[in-house]
Amino acid sequence: MRALAPHWGALLALALFLIVGLAVLDDYGVTTDESAQRGIANSNIRYLANDDLGAFLEGFWTDSDKLYGIAFEAPLFLAERAFTLESSRAITLSRHLLTHLFFLVGGLFAYLLAKRLFGARLLALMAMLVLLLHPRLYAHSFFNSKDIPFLVAFIIALYLAHRAFRRDTLGAFALLGVGVGIAVNLRIMGAVLLAAIPTLRALDFAFASGWAERKRAILTTVAFALAAALSVYALLPYLWADPLARAVEWWTTLSAHPEIVLALFRGTLHVSNELPSDYVPTWFLITSPPFALALGFIGAGAVLVGAVRAPRAAIRSGSLRFGLLLVGCAAAPVAAVVTLNATTYHDWRHLYFLWAPFALLASVGLAALIRALGRPRLRAAVYGAAGAGLAATLASMALIHPNQQVYFNFSADRVTPEYLRTQYVMEYWRHPMRQAFEWLSDNERPDEAAATGGAYWDLNALILPDAAKARLAETTSFTRVWTWPWESWSRSDRAAHRVKVYANTILAIERKDAPQAVYDATRGREPVVAVADVYDVHRLDDAVALIMEPCAPSFIERVGATLRVTPVDPGDLPPWREGKREEPRYFPLRDYSAFFDGKCVASLPLPDYPIADFSLDWKLLSRDAAREAMRRAKEDGRLLARSAYDLHLADNELVYIQEECDPLGTEQPFRVSVFPERSSDLPEEWRQRGYERFWFNFHWHGALLEEGACVALFPLPDYPIDRIRTGQYIEGEGDLWEAAFSANPERYAAAYRAAAANAPLAHGAFDLHLLDGDLAYVKEPCEQADTEARFFLHIIPERVVDLPEERRELGFDNLDFRFFRNGAWFDGKCAARVPLPEYPISSIRTGQYLSGVGEIWSADVTGFSGVQ
Repeated sequence: MRALAPHWGALLALALFLIVGLAVLDDYGVTTDESAQRGIANSNIRYLANDDLGAFLEGFWTDSDKLYGIAFEAPLFLAERAFTLESSRAITLSRHLLTHLFFLVGGLFAYLLAKRLFGARLLALMAMLVLLLHPRLYAHSFFNSKDIPFLVAFIIALYLAHRAFRRDTLGAFALLGVGVGIAVNLRIMGAVLLAAIPTLRALDFAFASGWAERKRAILTTVAFALAAALSVYALLPYLWADPLARAVEWWTTLSAHPEIVLALFRGTLHVSNELPSDYVPTWFLITSPPFALALGFIGAGAVLVGAVRAPRAAIRSGSLRFGLLLVGCAAAPVAAVVTLNATTYHDWRHLYFLWAPFALLASVGLAALIRALGRPRLRAAVYGAAGAGLAATLASMALIHPNQQVYFNFSADRVTPEYLRTQYVMEYWRHPMRQAFEWLSDNERPDEAAATGGAYWDLNALILPDAAKARLAETTSFTRVWTWPWESWSRSDRAAHRVKVYANTILAIERKDAPQAVYDATRGREPVVAVADVYDVHRLDDAVALIMEPCAPSFIERVGATLRVTPVDPGDLPPWREGKREEPRYFPLRDYSAFFDGKCVASLPLPDYPIADFSLDWKLLSRDAAREAMRRAKEDGRLLARSAYDLHLADNELVYIQEECDPLGTEQPFRVSVFPERSSDLPEEWRQRGYERFWFNFHWHGALLEEGACVALFPLPDYPIDRIRTGQYIEGEGDLWEAAFSANPERYAAAYRAAAANAPLAHGAFDLHLLDGDLAYVKEPCEQADTEARFFLHIIPERVVDLPEERRELGFDNLDFRFFRNGAWFDGKCAARVPLPEYPISSIRTGQYLSGVGEIWSADVTGFSGVQ
């Protein structure tokens, strides 16, 4: 307590931050990235538990997700498992709480580092407050488990760097290497420190006074590098199988991320890899507290002036050199992004870690002002101005709570209504959707798609308290929630509720154009033939009505249609259509549709001039085509597997058929992994994996039939295929269902017939036969469920010396396998073949087992004497 007593100011501030954080914890929503981040941890931990590389690589939403480290996500995931958290609400609140607590840990380390630098507790407290009271970072400290942990790891690494250079020991630099390795694991931008530390040690080597100092510089640098490399390796399981090749893939992919998105900047849409050179600097300047900016730039200037005045002190170890490290860490990443035209997403989110060194430079700036103003009254005025700046920032945060993530300072026009929304990206992570569902549960009856979890924003409904969720579940009226960052909003009379920040709409709940009335107006009327068998299309007085029944939310959420109108008088067309015969207009159906009672209803407005004709263009599978595919699959195709869907192969198309289908069950994306007979047939980027993976959404590839069936078609690649694995995937949770099967079961059918003609070597759940040097597993009758548990196959040789060297101590060879890699299910039968080793075999023990359960069945095969 005596040691803590001098730091009562920092401890009190952290206690207040903790109290406030707990109070507002339940005010923040779920972002679009949280499920994917949790899924990364889930896939990696399952890999560590099962050591199944194939399942691990298939378990990610995007191919680059496997390259993200688990230094922070794994503890979050393990914490929810340790406390057996199962509901979406409990899991989300735990993630938000732990992320925010880690943010406060960053504030503590900012204080400790500033205290080391200045020896003054008040200046150290200022560094901590500047770090924690950045409005955007504060909101992100609850729901951003990517950038906030990296910011904290960065400031901890800076603390460890200061400690290491002061102590100058192997242990201190090894610990620094671990800290930097964790930072790099979280974000590849941690390479800033990975380059800076050896550079500083090289200067120490160059200016050392003797061999002893040079030797210590070399050894500490080696200790740092090894510890950093081992930390990155240990926390990125994808590297383990092939460290060098995969490290290159990791570095090249994440340093130039392939995903391209749109970015609104100063009223113009840019793609994320072609941004103006002032993109990051401008975002930094207009979204950070002005007083902190001023102090930070004063601090950076003071450091640079000091370096010019005392270059030797700047090169040798000391506080001035550490100040230069802070300046470099704040400036070098911005220069690199500008120079290399690096891909950047959504304001300066990927560079939020810059605020760590900048907060420390703000304290340097405050210290410089205090030194420059010798009079006590002037010093008091400086402290008072800094306190006023903190108070103003705190007031701004309170006024826009819980939407501090869209904070702008007074250098941006925060007064003109809707100006900021037309100039800059505002809300892009959907966190305010929670506020929409709260309002709906209290005031309106929301869209059934949202209430039943059928739409993409459902997690923000699921994290509400039970009473609010119950009110949502009982609702049936039709509203629409918007959070699009730069869309122009529809008519003001349709808005039932808006969430605004600085007079700019970041979320709107809008009423539909009376979808029930539109639906009723089409009852008893024959649809016009504008589009064959996708939606029923009706011509109303001032609109085209589209009706699909049965339907799923994705058929309006993710689908668009082009309406082409031919006017009676071509002169009615807009001037830019002069000389044309029609006016096309694209309609995203989400903006003009509603989902209720299993129906999709859209109302597309017609122009106010007389029209002679209209047509609709779609990219959807028609019901006629789906029925024909189902007939062809059943009559002429081959049944490959039964799971949630019956899976058929017909005309090189994989046909998914579910006779009694819940339309909401089609909402999750489908995954198809195709294993070729020859890996050389794969595109080059997939050859290392040995298979090619595809994703598709049902609404593009499938149809919901009136008779209650679901049918989807997926065209397979044209190279010879050995095996296929497919299923549906729930983001952040894993597989909803999965089926794995041979694309050519006939070759296994031949093995079945040959094996069944002879007496088995042994009986188990499967009969075991010897067939041309292979061990054959056969079963009849057999269901696909019988093949899902992993098979173990232990070979005991006549001579232990014949075993691979790593197996000799065990005394047997382990050839465990998954059925679908070696067998097939067909016509109610199962058959698999596994090649046996060439050395003489004494006996075999085989069977199936489940992790956490143990053996399901086992059998011992003997009588191999003289058989190879």
